[in-house]
Amino acid sequence: MPAPSNRLRLAVQKDGRITEETHLLLRAMGLDFEFRSRSLFTPCRNFPLDLLSVRDDDIPEYVQDGVSDLGIVGENIAAERNAAVTIVERLGFGKCTLVFCAPRNGSVRTLEQLAGKRIATSYPGIVQRYLDSRNLSAEIIEISGSVEITPALDVADATCDIVSTGSTARVNGLDVIHTVMSSEVILIAPDRPAAGEKSVLTDRLVRRLRSCLNARGRKYVMMNAPAAAVEKIRTLIPGMKSPTIMPLADPSLVAVHSVVGEDVLWDVLEQLNRTGASDIVILPIEKLIP
Repeated sequence: MPAPSNRLRLAVQKDGRITEETHLLLRAMGLDFEFRSRSLFTPCRNFPLDLLSVRDDDIPEYVQDGVSDLGIVGENIAAERNAAVTIVERLGFGKCTLVFCAPRNGSVRTLEQLAGKRIATSYPGIVQRYLDSRNLSAEIIEISGSVEITPALDVADATCDIVSTGSTARVNGLDVIHTVMSSEVILIAPDRPAAGEKSVLTDRLVRRLRSCLNARGRKYVMMNAPAAAVEKIRTLIPGMKSPTIMPLADPSLVAVHSVVGEDVLWDVLEQLNRTGASDIVILPIEKLIP
């Protein structure tokens, strides 16, 4: 059943490894809702949006068919379902890799050596398309449970499954021999763009989302600095477009405000100290709209 025209419907995982982080992101976007895993629909109190809680395997098709206007799902699931959907935004969590693995002491060490072998996987669609694209033929055995144990049971000669750290594969005596794809959680929409009021609501929601994503990994930095060092400081912290520079009561000093990536923050702070910057204050950023 399509969502009412005056409300958006967002399909989310009912219960699983990305559920908690999905809810944290939605709440960071200012959405107020009380999630119940047994409820199919969860309405937002302060935005015309209903969360549709379903199995993640079903999300791509619900979005494709217009049952839901948007969906949050792992890229690996969307690829397996091969649904007619568009990636609106990559959300930066739930990262994993889909890889071929083979027994550590076995004869299969390369992708080409999978030809004619038995491959156990929960992703038969991706695996078949990937092998076809490389003119390789193998027997694909679809497994819904623990794929990594199948070589030890002589059910398969190799596996294709998602890994985060690879520890489960190693424990089961498997080595990664080839990477098929990297995956993370994504926001998807139907290939056919929304129209009318749905389009406006979608744009509003995506704007909120991007403001939260833009703020991740960034800090707001304020400092006092010698006026003579402004040009040097501008090269160290360019800001989004340009740092904010304000005069102080002491004409030899200025106040500088800027945004710095957390991955380079400490290196930048050391360089700022060498320019004479002092009284440096670092603040978290909740939202950032370029």
